[in-house]
Amino acid sequence: MAEAPRLTESASAVFAVLAQAGSATRPQLASLAGLSKPTVSSAVAELESARLAAHSGTASSGTGRSAAVYRLGPAAGAVLAVDLGPALTRVRGCALDGTLLAEATASRADAADAVREALAALPAGAPLRSIVVAVGDVTARDRQGSGMRPATAKAGPVFDAMAVALPPGIPVDLENNVNCAALAELHEGAAQGRNTFGYLRIGVGIGLGIVVGGQVLRGSNGAAGELARLPYPWDDGREPRREALEEYIGARSLLRRAREAWGDRDGPCPRTTERLFALAGEGRLTARAVVDRHAVDVGRLAAAVTAVLDPGLLVLGGSTGAFPQLLPGVRAELERLSWPTEVVSSQVGDLGTVVGAARLAVARGVQTVTEAARTKD
Repeated sequence: MAEAPRLTESASAVFAVLAQAGSATRPQLASLAGLSKPTVSSAVAELESARLAAHSGTASSGTGRSAAVYRLGPAAGAVLAVDLGPALTRVRGCALDGTLLAEATASRADAADAVREALAALPAGAPLRSIVVAVGDVTARDRQGSGMRPATAKAGPVFDAMAVALPPGIPVDLENNVNCAALAELHEGAAQGRNTFGYLRIGVGIGLGIVVGGQVLRGSNGAAGELARLPYPWDDGREPRREALEEYIGARSLLRRAREAWGDRDGPCPRTTERLFALAGEGRLTARAVVDRHAVDVGRLAAAVTAVLDPGLLVLGGSTGAFPQLLPGVRAELERLSWPTEVVSSQVGDLGTVVGAARLAVARGVQTVTEAARTKD
C-alpha cells in the first residue's frame, strides 16, 4: 500500500472538499472549505505537487473571467467495494470522488475471480486506499485482533475464499450488507432527504438497516437490525428457535407455500420468486393469494419494527421485499397494528449493497489521505 504524503491541514481540508465536489475552481474550494483564497492557492499547489490534484480545464464566470478547474490527481488513488451476496458477488472500484472505475460480477463461489477482475481494471499505478466488504452477517475482531471477519458461520467461508484475492497491506473494513443498502437508499434512493428511517430487507434472509440522524445505527455488538434473532414462534406451547422467523418469512418458505397451494389447474408451479410475482401480476388467483399472505407477514414484521423504532419511513428492499405488489398489503397490515408510517419500495435495487459499500470505501479512502496531515499552517 502506497503511503499518503504528509499534508498541511489546509491541503487536507481542500483535498476532502475536492473529493466530494468532483471538480471545482479555487474560489469554489475556498467557499466549500471555509478558507481564504491565498490559503487555498497554497493548498492546491501542495496537492498538485503531490499529484493529489490536477488541473482539468477552465470555467468562465459571470464577469467573463476564466478560472482554473481542478479535480483529483492520479496519486489520489482508488477504493474497492465487494458485496458478498447470497447468490452473486458484485465488485466495484471507484476513484476517491466516487467515479466508477471498474466493476465485476461473479457467482458467490467465484468471489475471488470477481475481485481479481476489478483490481486488474483499476488504473495502473493508482494506490488502493481502502477496501469495504459487505457481508450478510455481523462482524467481529478475530482472536488475534489483526482484523475484522464475519462473526458467525454465515459468511465466514465465502469471505475467507474471497480474501485470498485481496492485495496485502490495504485496510479492509467489513460492514453488514443491509446497512450498506440502507446507506444507498439514504444518498441515492427512496430515503433521500430523510435522515431517520428503516430499510427492511426481505429476501433469502431478513434484516433491518437503521438510520438515525443520517448515520447507521450498528449497536454495541454490530448486530442492530438482526431481525432473524427475533423470538419466533412466540405462543403457548411453542418454543422459539434461533432464526426461525427468517426461515418462515424468507424466499425459500415463500416458494414452499406456493408449491403447497398450487393446484393442477394453476399450470406449472413457479420456481422463482420473480415468476411467482409475475403470475400474481397477471391475476393468477393462487399466486395472488400467496403474495397477499406474504404481504401480511411482512406487514406484521414492519409493525414490530415500527413499535420499537417509530422510524417514520420504511423502505422495503430485497429480492422479494422490493416488489411493489407487496406495498398495499404491507401498508394495510401495518396500519391495522401500529401507527401511521410511510412505506415505500426500494429505488436502488440489487446494486444497493455494493453502491453503499462503495460510498463507505470512498469515505474511508479520503480519510486515509486526509489523516496524513501532520503539520499546522
